Amino acid sequence: MKIQRIDHVGVIVNDLAAAKAFFLDFGLEVLGEGEMEGKMLDRIVGLNDARTAFVMLGTSDGQANIELVKYYSPPDEQGIRPSLANTPGIRHIAFVVEDIEAIVAKLKKRGMEIFGEIQHFEGSYKLCYVRGPEGIILELAEQIK
Repeated sequence: MKIQRIDHVGVIVNDLAAAKAFFLDFGLEVLGEGEMEGKMLDRIVGLNDARTAFVMLGTSDGQANIELVKYYSPPDEQGIRPSLANTPGIRHIAFVVEDIEAIVAKLKKRGMEIFGEIQHFEGSYKLCYVRGPEGIILELAEQIK
């Protein structure tokens, strides 16, 4: 038995259009999208009467994929619970980028929250956290050459 790779990261959202726009602005590409419902979905996700819409996004080189999923039913009674960088659980998605300053400026211009400032890590990376719609946190890392 062997793990081959991480196929994708799933992110549940309320506003699929806003989350999709955020990741498209960031530079990902749409790989596919659609809707799903029925007994097979119910069995996979362990919910009754589940109905979803989804969009699969990825990097141009095919190395990273993110699946955004909107559940139309059943409803989540608790809604979005904003978290901090130290809240237990899966907290952020990290991307290696080129020209971190330009990406951060572009995302700031579109109203995204930047955590602090771009920082240098041990002379090897420039790092920055960005919060997108619905509390999605991205860690941006640019390798210093």
